[in-house]
Amino acid sequence: MKHAIILAHPGGASFTATMAQAYETAVRAKGHTVIVRDLYRMKFDPCLKECEIPWAADFKAPQDVLDEHSLLTGADIFALFYPLWFNSPPAILKGYMERVFGMDFAYRRGRGGNEPLLTGKRLFTVSSSGAPMDWVVKTGAWQAMRTLFDSHFAAVCGMDVADHIHFGGVVPGIRADFIEKCAATVQEKASSL
Repeated sequence: MKHAIILAHPGGASFTATMAQAYETAVRAKGHTVIVRDLYRMKFDPCLKECEIPWAADFKAPQDVLDEHSLLTGADIFALFYPLWFNSPPAILKGYMERVFGMDFAYRRGRGGNEPLLTGKRLFTVSSSGAPMDWVVKTGAWQAMRTLFDSHFAAVCGMDVADHIHFGGVVPGIRADFIEKCAATVQEKASSL
């Protein structure tokens, strides 16, 4: 099984990066293949170019996007790791999804509209926020994110949503035992995929 870990956090030693590493450790222990796309360390350009818009006269994927397609081809699970900022994923992740999971990779034109190309693949997400989880739920942010980001994205691409784990209350100075408990939760879930 091939896992594509897509990490979107500017801090290389952040809580988010630690969760991605926990996931990677768990799936590698099962003998699975892993590819890590650390968007900030890659300096990925999230800005969609005019030629990348499917109805553009000169529609084509630029080389950086084609390179990502080559690396991601054959992935069975796309695992997203990101913090919530203003109750949504970072812009770099949204830009990556718009550019990389676009026409002719994640979906194509069909007679009745777009046809998904990643059928049978799974989407797994780990997110975090400084706000407690009950606040994220109470404000409607959790349901909005699950509907617009997880479910819609997965449906357009043809993927199944395997799970979305969210850790609230992630603030500077959090205790090491809390981080370890969260990492264990991620590893347990990753081992079951």
